[in-house]
Amino acid sequence: MTTTSRLAGTLAAALLLTAGLYGTPAARAADPTPGNPPGTDPTPTAPVKVDPTDPDLKLPEGATLAQPKVLDIKSVVEDQSGDERREDTNADVTFALQAEVLFGKDSAKLGDQAKARIAVIAGEIRKQHAAQVRVFGFTDDLGSSAHGDVLSKQRANAVQAVLDQDLNDPGITFDVRGYGEQYPIADNSTEEGRKKNRRVEVTFPRTGS
Repeated sequence: MTTTSRLAGTLAAALLLTAGLYGTPAARAADPTPGNPPGTDPTPTAPVKVDPTDPDLKLPEGATLAQPKVLDIKSVVEDQSGDERREDTNADVTFALQAEVLFGKDSAKLGDQAKARIAVIAGEIRKQHAAQVRVFGFTDDLGSSAHGDVLSKQRANAVQAVLDQDLNDPGITFDVRGYGEQYPIADNSTEEGRKKNRRVEVTFPRTGS
């Protein structure tokens, strides 16, 4: 047998051995193991054995589990313009309206369009059968803090008055406050941030309706 024949025979045997151990590339591509991309060699993993008598799986003597608690999940929906935002949690519903949507500059007078937006909020309060409503006003940090406190309270009062008129329900109580520049929700160093901070928020309990 020539050297070339012996080399060919050795190469053929190696290929057969490889095919027997791993399968052919075509077979692996046609029948891949789940979780492995076609054409790749699967990596088998042994099942994990758990020792039920392991002391680390048990509570220490005298210990008890904490009471189950429902996590408070918040859903936030903001309209495309960013003028109005609704936040829903397990307990409350909050509507935040930017001041520019409701009032003129440095004003607490509501226009017809603003009253229409507030009427939508009144409808949601009625739907939730809420008996308590919080109306809070906020400003940016421009101007004096004292002026912001007064203006934010005046704006909150104006929104509350329209809600009260729309709801016409003596069983509903209102908590109305003006916080001025306190509790910003955005950066006051930019006009975009200040615009978000100039707002009136209406919050009431949700019933799951």
